Amino acid sequence: MSDKKFDLTERLEDFAASIILLYDKKPMSYASDYLAKQLIRSSCSSALNYGEALGAGTDRDKINKLRICLKELRESMGNLNIQSKANLFSEETLSKLKDENDQLIRIIVTRIKNIN
Repeated sequence: MSDKKFDLTERLEDFAASIILLYDKKPMSYASDYLAKQLIRSSCSSALNYGEALGAGTDRDKINKLRICLKELRESMGNLNIQSKANLFSEETLSKLKDENDQLIRIIVTRIKNIN
């Protein structure tokens, strides 16, 4: 069994699941509902596109899928930052998610660079 910290598929899926769980039972305003739905889409998309990258037939296709994954992770980070600035959640609540999001971005950037 692999170490979860180094299993990127698992980490991306766990990140998306953590986002889903954060909003699962929370009553929401219009803004928080809007941002929650978008964040769920972008975090899940990053995990799903990484899975596509693993099955890519060419380096070009793999880089394209990884760039989509990176774009979605950056969108997730922006979303978390907006929610933090709007006080929709406390910084304490979002800090672990933001840290994991940042680490995932760095890992994907490194993966893209290592293919080139």
